[in-house]
Amino acid sequence: MSQLEFSFRQTALPGCIEISPPCHDDLRGRFVKIMQHTVFDRLGLPVDFPEVFYSISHRDVIRGLHFQTPPADQGKLVYCTNGKILDAVVDLRAGSPVYGRHILLELDAMRANMLYIPPGIAHGFRTLSESATVVYHVSSEYAPECDRGIRWDSAGIDWGINTPTLSVRDKQHPPLSDFDTPFHYGAQC
Repeated sequence: MSQLEFSFRQTALPGCIEISPPCHDDLRGRFVKIMQHTVFDRLGLPVDFPEVFYSISHRDVIRGLHFQTPPADQGKLVYCTNGKILDAVVDLRAGSPVYGRHILLELDAMRANMLYIPPGIAHGFRTLSESATVVYHVSSEYAPECDRGIRWDSAGIDWGINTPTLSVRDKQHPPLSDFDTPFHYGAQC
């Protein structure tokens, strides 16, 4: 299998874009191009990611739903390098035609698909495989004073599990119904 160009698919949340990158498989394994400046720039996607990190999670872990508020709000490019996750994003932008709605997308290392998430969108995922390594490229550096979340079970997401493994922090986030959004639709889509 060989794919020579990026393909982009707009999801039901404006600005959230599923990206299928160029991949090349041969007897040695696989080569995947994560980003190309000219292609991303032409589509208005970030090309400068000042911070990149990854998480490793076990089966049935849910991480999220996380975001950073202004002035450190951030877009994210996320993908798996190992395993498979059920990725979830929730629109938190006031004035958005889909405010409070979510989408689910399986991100799978074997498919090499990625998701670009603009600022103002909460992000989380459930690990579907035994283990998953998720890489995050973010458009602003981590700012603890702007780090926020909404409770994982408050946005109507069908995670397919009732008793996930959660961090103490994720259990304590406020529900979506109590969240007073600082985000505005159109500000950074």
